[in-house]
Amino acid sequence: MIYCFLAVDAEIVSIDTFSKSPPKRGLVVGITFIKDSGDKASPFLNIYCDYEPGSEYNLDSIAQSCLNLELQFTPFQLYHAEVHVGDQPETVFLLSGNDPCIHLYKENEGLHQFEEQPVQNLFPELQELPSNVLWLDVCNIPGSGQRLTAFGCQSGYVRVAQVEQASREVLQSWSIQKKNPISKVLLFTLPSPGGDPAQNGNAGDQGYSVLVTSTIELSVVYRNVLTHGLADQLTLPASDRHDSVLCALVTDIDFDGAPEILLGTYGQELLCYKYWCSGATGAGAAEAEASSQPAGEFQLLWKRSFPSPLLSMEYADLTCDGLCELAVVCLKGLHVLQSGSKSVAADMPRPVGKTQCQREQGTQTSALKAPARPPELKETRAGRGLRVHCSRCAVEAGALRPGTGASRCWIQPSQLHSLQVTAGPSVSSCIPLPRETLTACRSLALLLPRFCFLGY
Repeated sequence: MIYCFLAVDAEIVSIDTFSKSPPKRGLVVGITFIKDSGDKASPFLNIYCDYEPGSEYNLDSIAQSCLNLELQFTPFQLYHAEVHVGDQPETVFLLSGNDPCIHLYKENEGLHQFEEQPVQNLFPELQELPSNVLWLDVCNIPGSGQRLTAFGCQSGYVRVAQVEQASREVLQSWSIQKKNPISKVLLFTLPSPGGDPAQNGNAGDQGYSVLVTSTIELSVVYRNVLTHGLADQLTLPASDRHDSVLCALVTDIDFDGAPEILLGTYGQELLCYKYWCSGATGAGAAEAEASSQPAGEFQLLWKRSFPSPLLSMEYADLTCDGLCELAVVCLKGLHVLQSGSKSVAADMPRPVGKTQCQREQGTQTSALKAPARPPELKETRAGRGLRVHCSRCAVEAGALRPGTGASRCWIQPSQLHSLQVTAGPSVSSCIPLPRETLTACRSLALLLPRFCFLGY
């Protein structure tokens, strides 16, 4: 797939995609890049969106419908957030750079294009920034009409703000100054106190917490910021031993209902941390008791080495088998980690009837309870296509193209964004791709041709 107004020698800085907020329809793709014109490097922002009825989600059409904006600053992170304009939800682009400012791009429905607007109109908490923002995260609090905004700066400055969306009023704001640049800031919820998260991970939440990673210092989590601000801090042990943390992800990868923290480092290590609501010992327990804050700590669950520095991670169901895979983008390629536990795949609910793969293997459908133990992760090497494991059988067959009689096949880049994903020996056994998975797959489709399909 070739995106117009994107030179082959352009250095891509950041990519972001989103589906328009209902009742609008359409996929929007944003790409920031730097083009070397010989005498100087020129930064650009390309926004791709097709307004033709019936083509709103067609990537081939979207790639040819471009708004090309030349920037007067070096772009950093491209992010999207949903806000309420009047009574209607609206999704906008937020772009940080070296000015230092946050630039807001909102759709003009009359002109069918995106325009830059003053950020203070919708995000008053993003004014008067002390330094270049390296990472930004926005989380809408369900049922409250409020949002949390967190960002980290090149100077080490971190700010978290609680905002009333209707009145654009900043209700509370907390800040802290670190010694080194902030590489990642993420908002998430922790499990409730009371024991092993595997036993009560769904019992509730402990409020919104903030993960802050640094280029040199230990990564930390500030618990329950709405109650304690940035006073309740937990460190992630050994997170500073593998060079700078370049990427991070908070998601449930062991299917126990409680999130894990994944850190990707320049030192080629993937670190996985688990939060334990109780069981803190020594100084941690004494400090929690003295401050009347709940006991808890993060422990390093496992780590995995990669052949090059880790740049980005995404957790999505790429194979459409009901289980998410972890896509890790490294400096030299893309790695896909998937569940290695056969019990997890066997225990997932199955549709009524049999697919063609099942008829070939004679397997029956079933719907069993959730897995009793966390699965392991194993890697699927991505070559000139994405290897899809058939979710309806466990045959160890070769990764061949559809129509060859094998139980695995390739997904080519042009097929990844389709409404169907080939997960069987022929087109007749295609499995529909859920809508929530479609957006994640499209986002990865932008990275796959650059990091995976070009000779890796």
